[in-house]
Amino acid sequence: MARNTNRNKAWKYYLKNKGKVTLKAIAAKYGVSESTIRRWKKEDRWDDEKPSISRKKSVRGSPKSSSKKTVEYELVPSNGLNDKQLFFCMYYVKYWNATKAYQKAYQCDYVTANRNAHRMMVNEGIKEEIMRLKKQLADSVMLDARQVLQKYIDIAFADITDFVEFGTKNYTTKEYVGKDDEGEPIYNEETHEYSFVGLKEADQVDGTIITEVRKGKDGVAVKLADKMAALAVLSKYTDLLDDSQLKRLREEKLKADIKATETKAW
Repeated sequence: MARNTNRNKAWKYYLKNKGKVTLKAIAAKYGVSESTIRRWKKEDRWDDEKPSISRKKSVRGSPKSSSKKTVEYELVPSNGLNDKQLFFCMYYVKYWNATKAYQKAYQCDYVTANRNAHRMMVNEGIKEEIMRLKKQLADSVMLDARQVLQKYIDIAFADITDFVEFGTKNYTTKEYVGKDDEGEPIYNEETHEYSFVGLKEADQVDGTIITEVRKGKDGVAVKLADKMAALAVLSKYTDLLDDSQLKRLREEKLKADIKATETKAW
């Protein structure tokens, strides 16, 4: 007996909505009874992280059967990976950043993602799946040039104040100088000023633009990706920028030229 094609569509719809859609709503969408949806959910183990055997067979399908014009990734379990690991692989080949991919796949904060992303990247199954998806990208010409362009925009328009906080603060010192006539201690108080530099919280910054962070005796040093190189690249592709981006590009190039002139004069 042929497998109901709506069965896979119902599961994908449930997964897309992260399980926050009612079985009644799914049943209405695909024209089946609620009890049928409940049975599919149980038999195919929709709530399991690792897809069932029946799902492995059913998800594989010909791209020609899709009514959408754009090519989409297929959730094809491979190398023993579970759903979230597969999503990690997909996000990685989209953003080329393991931390961001982990955040997207596991819906967690930046610190947790940054801590666990490296562990994912040394997993042999994940490495094989990433290589498979990269080949799929190359074969299908699915690489979105806008993503590459956006990264250059992020680097070129980045400002150090997006990543660090700095300024001056005051502190008071007290020096004991003796006692008064009533025996109470007397202190000489002085106010001092100092400069500070500190990193913003990890979830407030784009870590993909930071290439180095060092902590020394004089404070924290942050190195960003090469701004001048990014400006040079964007200057070659101005036809891909909108009006506001073009204006910002001109402003950033002007700042860079003025800084270069001042450096030479010094």
